[in-house]
Amino acid sequence: MYGNLPSQSESTSVELTSEERKHLRAELTSVANRTRELLPGEFVVGSEIIEGSNGPRATVAVQPPVGAMVSADYTPDGNVDIADDEREDIAVGLAASAALQVKSMVGDDHTPTAR
Repeated sequence: MYGNLPSQSESTSVELTSEERKHLRAELTSVANRTRELLPGEFVVGSEIIEGSNGPRATVAVQPPVGAMVSADYTPDGNVDIADDEREDIAVGLAASAALQVKSMVGDDHTPTAR
């Protein structure tokens, strides 16, 4: 080691095969689709897989009509399967966080359009 930098032999980078990458992309797509189902059309939902310094990183993100973007990351460590209940938890959590972003930007001092 040189300073605090690990040597190349200590790298724990995970490599995905094309089949694993395809499967992970399908898992992300299902999370993104479920998140879209939970939100109105004004919310933009997307997903991507990028190569990070420690291997691939999967992200699903939501851009609300107002407020900051929210995202959830998943770093596969040899397993690209995301369990059904985990996918649901991620989608619900993202939708709730995005709705909260809108609520915090709009505030409570507006007149509701319906009762």
